[in-house]
Amino acid sequence: MRILILAASLPYPPHQGGALRTYGILYGLHQAGHDITLLSFHDGDVQPADTPLAGSCSRIETVLPPVRSKADRLRDLLLTGEPDIARRLYSDAFRARLLQLLAETRFDLILFEGIEVACYLPLVRQMGVTAKLCYDAFNAEAALQQVIFRVDLGDPKRWPAAAYSLVQSRRIARFERLLCQQADAVIAVSDEDAAILKQMCPNQPVPVVNNGIFVDDYACAGQQLDLGEHVMVFTGKMDYRPNVDAITWFADSILPRVQEQLPDARLYIVGQKPHPRVEQLRGRRNVEVTGWVRDVRPFLHAAGVYVAPLRMGSGTRLKILEAMAAGCAVVATPVAVSGMRDDVKNVAIITDQPDAFAAAVIGLLQDPQRRQQTGQAAQQYVKQRYDWPVLIPRLLAIFKELGLE
Repeated sequence: MRILILAASLPYPPHQGGALRTYGILYGLHQAGHDITLLSFHDGDVQPADTPLAGSCSRIETVLPPVRSKADRLRDLLLTGEPDIARRLYSDAFRARLLQLLAETRFDLILFEGIEVACYLPLVRQMGVTAKLCYDAFNAEAALQQVIFRVDLGDPKRWPAAAYSLVQSRRIARFERLLCQQADAVIAVSDEDAAILKQMCPNQPVPVVNNGIFVDDYACAGQQLDLGEHVMVFTGKMDYRPNVDAITWFADSILPRVQEQLPDARLYIVGQKPHPRVEQLRGRRNVEVTGWVRDVRPFLHAAGVYVAPLRMGSGTRLKILEAMAAGCAVVATPVAVSGMRDDVKNVAIITDQPDAFAAAVIGLLQDPQRRQQTGQAAQQYVKQRYDWPVLIPRLLAIFKELGLE
């Protein structure tokens, strides 16, 4: 097949959720013998030709991301009925490059990786191309905004943000429905998301291809870090609202309980673009905010416990898969593991109660043997269920149902 993949960012290095998924799919499809063209936004120093993407793609085209000011976003909020996420990556330059590719090449499949680039799906549909159009939904976005609204509603200081999420959830629902109805196939990352998206396109199935990672890449620690004995680690893009909420809630409601029992317990918050609310945590005792790091794996291998205190979100959390693949003992909220199989409870401690969460972390930090056993079980679990070599055949089966091989 000739496949065109549209991505919100260059999927290398695969340091974030969307990039991890897109890179895994792209590499897997190439390994299956398909011809890949990649069109993505990119503003980094890394040249695509200098990355492994060059070995997997016959052609790579990149466009600078559009710049949208707060004034632009406010104007769209007040004067249009479109959701912010539908305008975030709209670009005349990207549109022109897309039309050029479609004029030059007859693709069999066009894969829209996430809702931010799916804003181009209606345009491609209007052109009457023969290619099948597939929307790979990273999240059930309207439902995610509803969850964010409910969480923010519980804090009067967050009421303006809650109001924004309420408006956006309604607009995103209309946009998602349009995408689902115009796509030839919609792929969800979890059963929960599939059930939600199915309501928007009741006449077609919504198959699931879970998020995945290349598990063997996490088995070797590489660079060694010594962060101390009682270390907790949280990773993620630290300007993403669910991550910001998670780590600030943990720092306020759980960390003090841990440090009361283990005064030397240290929390490492690892991830790029820390939000001001995250930056404020730098001043707290034994809290480290790293910002961007070249490789998250040394922090995972140095962790005593990986914490996933998410209270909002959807899909399968790639950060948890990475932590498990690195052999971390994981303590998580039910929301954090909501996109995973039910048997995840056998390899992670799951609770959303601050007292119980703190007690679980303390227990693991104080028991090295139990930590090791829990981490090894988690590593085996993710290898069997969320490794890309396991997942790619499911994706190929979906394309076969569309008449593509």
